[in-house]
Amino acid sequence: MSTRESTHTGHGPRLTKADGSAIRVLVVDDEPTLTDLLSMALRYEGWEVRTASEGRQALTIAREFRPDAIVLDIMLPDIDGLQVLQRVRADGYETPVLFLTAKDSLDDRIAGLTAGGDDYVTKPFSLEEVVARLRGLIRRSTLAVADSTDPRINVGDLTLDEDSYEVFRDGEAIELTATEFELLRFLMRNPRRVLSKAQILDRVWSYDFGGKSSVVEIYISYLRKKIDAGREPMIHTVRGAGYMLKTV
Repeated sequence: MSTRESTHTGHGPRLTKADGSAIRVLVVDDEPTLTDLLSMALRYEGWEVRTASEGRQALTIAREFRPDAIVLDIMLPDIDGLQVLQRVRADGYETPVLFLTAKDSLDDRIAGLTAGGDDYVTKPFSLEEVVARLRGLIRRSTLAVADSTDPRINVGDLTLDEDSYEVFRDGEAIELTATEFELLRFLMRNPRRVLSKAQILDRVWSYDFGGKSSVVEIYISYLRKKIDAGREPMIHTVRGAGYMLKTV
């Protein structure tokens, strides 16, 4: 995995993979409030997040999701975090792991952490600290980090500027709302890739709409009127699968 950076308003430059796709993070903890908060903070970074509340569930998700980093609580209801890590490593994944540990269990866990984990934070922790530690782990785990100062994404004659929040099609400025901009940015970061309504809901709205896919259809129609009206269509519906942004 290699990464690139572009400027955004979070905790420093936005970290993405070299192809512009989102960093994937698996958060494993049996406290729903904690996983919700962490997920929100990591999604704010523009990362794709999955969560698990048990060790075995985490292993199943890790094999399918192939995360770029794992946030892993040591104390889990079935198998503990150290066992999860051993099995992840046995599967051949060198994914960096950030352990969450309670202060009172710190001493007897240090040996295990240094043996296989990459870093740890003790509870209670600040979300900023977790994000900063993760950014460090992800950057150190890559073979190359390509810094990019260009905030523009280009697909065909469509240009989106992540710094100024401006969008142009064939040189003509297009006014978008904040939500329309986020939706278009997600489509443009994944050109020629079919994005399901569930993926779009998760990335653009997080879980605020409770999975109501109709909101995606509504906003896709808004975008089409602004981006595609009177021009060669770029936003395509893939029946039964989702939406794709592509040039002809």
